[in-house]
Amino acid sequence: MEISALDEVIAQARHGCGGAVVLRGEAGAGKTALLDAAAARGEAMRVLRTGGVESESDLAFAALHQLLWPVAGLLDALPGPQRDAVRAALGHAVGGAGDRFLLGAGVLSLLVEAAGPEGLICVVDDFQWVDRASADALLFAARRLGTERIAMLLAVRGDAPVKGVPSTVGVRGLPEDAAAELLESRHGLLAAPVRRELITLTGANPLALDEIAARLTPAQLAGREPLPDPLPGGARLFGDRVTGLSASARLVALLAAVETDFEVVLRATERLAAGAAGSGPVASVVAAFAELEESGLAEVSGAGMRFRHPLMRSAIYEAAAPAEVRHVHAVLAELTAGDRRAWHLAGAALGQAEPVAVALAEAAERARDRGGYGAAATALTRAAELTPEPRARAVRLKDAAVAAWLAGRPGQAESLLAEAREGAGEDITLAMEIARLRGRFELNSGNAAEAVRILAAGDSLDMLADAVEAASYVGDTAAIVELGRRAAAHPEGFLRDTVAGIGLTLSGDTAGPGLLRRALARAGELGDAAGYLWATAAASTLGESDLATEMAERAGRVARVSGMTGQLPVVLEFVATADRLAGRLARSQAVSEEGLALAREAGYENTVAAHLANLAVLAALRGEEEPCERQAREALAIALPHRVGLRAGVAAYALAMLELCLGRYASAHDRFRAIAVAGPGAGHPTVAWRTMPDRVEAAVGAGDEVGARAALSAYERSIEHATTSESRALLARCRGLAESAEEAFGEALRLHTNPFEAARTALLLGELLRRAQRPGQARTHLRMAWETFEQAGARPWARRAQEELRAAGETGSAPPPSVLDALTPQELRIAGLVADGLSSKQIAAQLFLSPRTVEYHLYKIYPKLGIGSRTDLARLVVLQKAPVAADDML
Repeated sequence: MEISALDEVIAQARHGCGGAVVLRGEAGAGKTALLDAAAARGEAMRVLRTGGVESESDLAFAALHQLLWPVAGLLDALPGPQRDAVRAALGHAVGGAGDRFLLGAGVLSLLVEAAGPEGLICVVDDFQWVDRASADALLFAARRLGTERIAMLLAVRGDAPVKGVPSTVGVRGLPEDAAAELLESRHGLLAAPVRRELITLTGANPLALDEIAARLTPAQLAGREPLPDPLPGGARLFGDRVTGLSASARLVALLAAVETDFEVVLRATERLAAGAAGSGPVASVVAAFAELEESGLAEVSGAGMRFRHPLMRSAIYEAAAPAEVRHVHAVLAELTAGDRRAWHLAGAALGQAEPVAVALAEAAERARDRGGYGAAATALTRAAELTPEPRARAVRLKDAAVAAWLAGRPGQAESLLAEAREGAGEDITLAMEIARLRGRFELNSGNAAEAVRILAAGDSLDMLADAVEAASYVGDTAAIVELGRRAAAHPEGFLRDTVAGIGLTLSGDTAGPGLLRRALARAGELGDAAGYLWATAAASTLGESDLATEMAERAGRVARVSGMTGQLPVVLEFVATADRLAGRLARSQAVSEEGLALAREAGYENTVAAHLANLAVLAALRGEEEPCERQAREALAIALPHRVGLRAGVAAYALAMLELCLGRYASAHDRFRAIAVAGPGAGHPTVAWRTMPDRVEAAVGAGDEVGARAALSAYERSIEHATTSESRALLARCRGLAESAEEAFGEALRLHTNPFEAARTALLLGELLRRAQRPGQARTHLRMAWETFEQAGARPWARRAQEELRAAGETGSAPPPSVLDALTPQELRIAGLVADGLSSKQIAAQLFLSPRTVEYHLYKIYPKLGIGSRTDLARLVVLQKAPVAADDML
């Protein structure tokens, strides 16, 4: 039974396992009745309601406002960025961050606050008509209810998509006995054949059964005359009632069908009736409303008017002549303001009209400022249709494309941009703006090599920088060098020095590293995530992976609280990679899982590939063959046809590391060699040099000493400009491997700043010492490696260290697991932020959670770790993070 499925969702939510469910069925199937019944069975749980209305489907945040206004007083409990985003969306503040991820997180946080200890049921009826801005925010929250006391029930007509909510309950009409009982209770006894035929032809749809039976003659009910063929359906169920209304009642009904504000409807009705003859305008209005009620189409109260069913609204609209509809919209436009006025003007327009287009563009700007990019795209598209001047129309289409892109609708965005491109004509400046957007769209979700071709046509520094970024994704060194040369012609500055410096360094020009050093010296002046990502690229080009990691971490911190208009999934690519390279495997896992979900929601396919590839590497380090191979395959299925060599290279690295971790050296060696020679679009120079220490290890393990020395030489060339300790430590380890040099391993251990890489070096040194019959010295290094690998969850490395320890004569028990091993990746991130001194609100802002959810995680963390306060947690995390002293490594 449908109600049982809803009861289960509500019961789970009551116990802290929230979720969302879609009720899907045809109009009149009983979805609203089921929602009402389910909400009434929630006991002490709070209920918030909203519903889509066809006439409001273009008004940004109309449904969200209806849902959240009863709990708007709880907004102060939210983290600042989330609070401001929700306030702006609800119209309580001007402007906003304009980031739909921040807004979605804020909506989730507010729902969590509203749930309190008793729980919350969110009821959303007619979801197919919910405005796009509200739908995006609600679905963001719906996908993240797993640990909340919230049940979200979404009713939708037909096959309208509800993205990301897989749980669906089909509403298919009444059981035959119930359908027969309904007919008898409403219409008396029907002939059995008539009853069976009605139930069969209507699919036992309650609304259809009731309305059709009411229209049948006594002879038809008795079976003496045939039923109408075909039976009326949909809005046609109410066609007779609408056509039977007087002219004044039809006018009132039409006004209410296109405007939901009852006060505005009353004023418009009085205005239109003012010139009517007879008993006077007031009496005419009163009579019209009375007639609507008597017809059964609507219910009128002192505060409002409600159609008995949404199909009645549709029937009224369909029965009106186009000229009538335009006239009604024109009158309503005079009585409304803001977004409502803009859309009524659009409804009244006949042909193109620039003033109306301007009003819609202003509505789009308001929606965009509040994070309602879907609504902005709709308004700008309609504005373009009404714009008479070709260039202005192309500009609005371009802006609509950007809004659609940021709303996570790449297909719509590309279509709008193609239309804008056709209308740009001879305007070179506009053509370049459109070209830049085309290139960015391609880079995020399409062919990265095509993005390079498009972007390289521009001469501005921003466009050249975008082209270098695209070429970096492809792995096209020649293109990067040429684009860097062109960028060098621009005036000095951080971006120019970085872009030009990368190109010059890759070409072997000695001026390149100097430009990169000069750019990195300005890193303290940077204020946005994009700047820190360029600093990451500069450090990476110099071969300083540890500095690149630091810059990527800064980018992530800034992006989470600044509102990067949808670019957070891209930033998280680099944050997750930075965490992995720093040996923070659990944190990298959590970041990539978050980034993967956001990228899928945004439609950024190439970013999806990035996070899948990183997850595959993490699975390899844990020795998990099936997930590693599956995620690598999924990443390659996107990256290879899209020519994203950087992500294809990382996915290939995952498969190579899996072989290395499992001790299959020959296979690993083959894979690493393939990575080193993979061309643009299939591999990447950065992946090749970063994986060179692993290639050296694989070559030594496979017995290829010549290959190991060749890889060492290549690595020396790749990092010749690097000056950081970790880069020199990795080089020393490679020398130790290629030359079996104990001193080189010792030097590496003194230089390492990355505990995970230090453990790998310690393992290799311990193995060398054991083979040299020096087991006592070997055991010190092997135990340190074993403990580190166990704490990191790198099981293959831990097993290898354990086996070496046994061979070295140590038979002691396994090292005690880190107390933090009991935490999930998300809990570990929260614990780390607590140790950094952040409050629950600050943590919630960074992780797109609610403060209550952060407290819930802390409530679970404390007993796991045997502690009772944030101070204890911070102390414990700091102790666990404490670096191994150089003397201990040796």
